[in-house]
Amino acid sequence: MINHHKLIQIKQKFSSYAINDLNERIRSEIADIRLDKLIKPGDSIAITAGSRGISDINLITKTVIDEVIKLHGRPFIIPAMGSHGGATANGQIDVLAGYGITENKMGVPIKATMEVVNIGAGNNGIPVYIDKNVLEADHVIAINRIKPHTRFTGQIESGLIKMLLVGLGKDLGAKEYHRAIINYTFDQIVEFALPIILSKLSVLFGIAIVENAYGEIADIRALTGKEFIKEEPKLKKEAFKLMAKLPFINIDLLIIDNMGKDISGTGMDTNIIGRKDENSSKIPNGDVEISRIYVRDLTPNSHGNACGIGLADFTTRKLIDKINFQETYINCVTAIRPEGAKIPMTLECDKDAIDAAISTCGIENVEDIKIAWIKSTLDLEKIIVSEGYLDELKDRDDLEQISHARQIAFDSSGNLPLFDMWS
Repeated sequence: MINHHKLIQIKQKFSSYAINDLNERIRSEIADIRLDKLIKPGDSIAITAGSRGISDINLITKTVIDEVIKLHGRPFIIPAMGSHGGATANGQIDVLAGYGITENKMGVPIKATMEVVNIGAGNNGIPVYIDKNVLEADHVIAINRIKPHTRFTGQIESGLIKMLLVGLGKDLGAKEYHRAIINYTFDQIVEFALPIILSKLSVLFGIAIVENAYGEIADIRALTGKEFIKEEPKLKKEAFKLMAKLPFINIDLLIIDNMGKDISGTGMDTNIIGRKDENSSKIPNGDVEISRIYVRDLTPNSHGNACGIGLADFTTRKLIDKINFQETYINCVTAIRPEGAKIPMTLECDKDAIDAAISTCGIENVEDIKIAWIKSTLDLEKIIVSEGYLDELKDRDDLEQISHARQIAFDSSGNLPLFDMWS
């Protein structure tokens, strides 16, 4: 039935402002912190590195390291990613290597361990765990992107504070916070846990990164530890305003070429597809209503971690064969989100999957079906859509039609070409 539909490509227009000279901007931000007044020659400084595909994260990390070395500090890198990398030290080192963060390239040691220390508990009884190597350091510098979280909803979501709590809490700490999110909002958890962490760690500053819709860095700020709680909510609002979103509210079938941990913690960003689970401190998402989601492949940088595959309704055998179930299950158990590992209906080729998806959309007239096709939830500038959206394209200054209508063409195996066929 899909063979009878034609597709067109459209382009969304987002704010394209980006920082031109990251090195200069980071050095300027750190200069305002007056780091020379905070550390002594020989001080050991733990610098966090996470598991997300942040733009230029290797360059940012190296610049921070160089500024610390100028003051004769002794920096080292800490993988701060909860249970990611299969909840093993070597696995987390491998994740960082995929982002160009290695001992050789950074010029400093990477101290990876899953060993944590309980440094106290809030009045809610939630224990606070911190990476053992971080506790042995004189100071800590956190580096992370500020953005809406795929599960937590509140004033504080994904950013520097989450890096301190969940990232440095490793597997054990991440399990505690994800368990707590069933009964508390993340803001409440932060209120309980952050004062304990700041009382036990010398947090020199954090590098807060905000990306635009094109994945470029639109803002970068150096914040002292005491500023985290005040400034992160402002930066989260800035990030939400800048982030790319699907251009239409109602979608019968969303086709996604790639999901993965380097795209989102849930493989597909729930802020985009509107599928946050029920066991989370969420607010109703009325921005998008998607009947069926079909995901085609898993990114190489996911290292087989398909956490979030359960958000899809249909997938391919190709994707399923790439799953490292141990890593996926560890991540989903830690997040108290076993449904994230559920395997969707699996088809051998695109044609079978798309036909099955369309037949379950509940559309009376299949000719009117509204299909949107994206590379990933991280890449939304160009979108391929069905002709059912033609009327909605009118009078939209933020959208531009950039191709004529095309018939969908499957190859001899029943598969579509990659999204980039339109380039």
